[in-house]
Amino acid sequence: MILADDEKAMLDGSGGLAKQKAMELLVRYATALGAERFVDTKNITGVPGSSTLFLQKYFEEHAGDGSFEAVFSLYDLDAGQVTSVPPATGNCCHLQGGMDLQHWSDLGMSSEAMLHQREDEAELARRGVRIMKTCTPYLVGNLPVKGEHCAWMESSAVVYCNSVIGARTNTEGRESTSAAMLTGKIPDWGFHRDEYRYATHLIEVEAPTESVMDWGMLGYFIGEVMGQNIPVLTGAIQQADPLRHKHFGAAAASSGGVEMYHMVGVTPEAATLDLALGGRKPVAAIKYGAPERRRVYEALNANGRDSNIDYVMLGCPHASIEQFRDVARLLDGNKIKTHLWMFTSRAVKAVADLSGFTRQIEDAGGLVMTDTCSAIARAVPKGTKVVALDSAKQTHYLPAMVDVEAWFGSTEDCIHAALTGRWTGELR
Repeated sequence: MILADDEKAMLDGSGGLAKQKAMELLVRYATALGAERFVDTKNITGVPGSSTLFLQKYFEEHAGDGSFEAVFSLYDLDAGQVTSVPPATGNCCHLQGGMDLQHWSDLGMSSEAMLHQREDEAELARRGVRIMKTCTPYLVGNLPVKGEHCAWMESSAVVYCNSVIGARTNTEGRESTSAAMLTGKIPDWGFHRDEYRYATHLIEVEAPTESVMDWGMLGYFIGEVMGQNIPVLTGAIQQADPLRHKHFGAAAASSGGVEMYHMVGVTPEAATLDLALGGRKPVAAIKYGAPERRRVYEALNANGRDSNIDYVMLGCPHASIEQFRDVARLLDGNKIKTHLWMFTSRAVKAVADLSGFTRQIEDAGGLVMTDTCSAIARAVPKGTKVVALDSAKQTHYLPAMVDVEAWFGSTEDCIHAALTGRWTGELR
């Protein structure tokens, strides 16, 4: 590899043992990828040093030390020894965690686990990590600029970062983001480089795509047909706001491995079709029309059989303030007949609290939680067998994770199910 002077210095240990071990990890990582150099990054999102009780007890048993610094050193950095952890560099943000610290008992968590998470957060905060605890960091203050090199985890955040913002990140892991947190470096490969950001396939959208539900279904279709390729979309795409991009990208990253997409005239690197393709011809042109839309809807609902709903989950990816407004409006002061949990970030919940939306949802019998979701926490209300969801991503993952039936539809369909206890959603 071609190392800059500051990289050589960290690798030689002049920045301390933790930075040395972080650079050693990054060099191994870059070598495996075939990267020849690093890029500088000041924008990192990950889960540095966080541990469950299982991890803590594992390292207590196998290393004689279950502290935050032991987990960070031995697990995150693969350092082989425990070292002190210095402050984070740049804008380092913590993504979603495993539980809501207020409603931990509703999620089936123990007080011991809750206190352990609080201790982890305190350790991170002391090192300058921003405790955002969300899968949508771009909604709550971490908004990079076009062309900025980032090191982000979380598939739905990565695809948003690359596609909607035009910043640059690969789908990183815990180890690489924790090492980047100390060094400000990440390998120069993949989506950091111009030549890997061009579209490979053309998607001609013929079915009207306006509602959030439609965007989620289109994203799910894209993931299925693209795998890890890069699509460029043209055609009947409307209402391209952040909420719809959020659901589209999350679905595309779930049914496939999409980390970047272009929409002609919409996303920042697709002013024209030719620019999105980098002057090349697409490998293939694929149509998304009424038959494909129907097939995706039926596939997402293939797991649903019982129309009696036990639980409605909203907020995947974490709900925006606009979604809180819509849910409060749809509830309209009525009482729900089943469980309703809505997940969001702490920052958005604070705005929802001030706006009266949280109170309206909780007065109806719902519960608003932060930091996690049913898939991350592996938690649903006790006795849940059938779930209603407005997220294609959550519909993709949750049935296998917690052994439930799932229905997918619009937010309106889900609120109707919460108010009646019955699923009546249909494709409109």
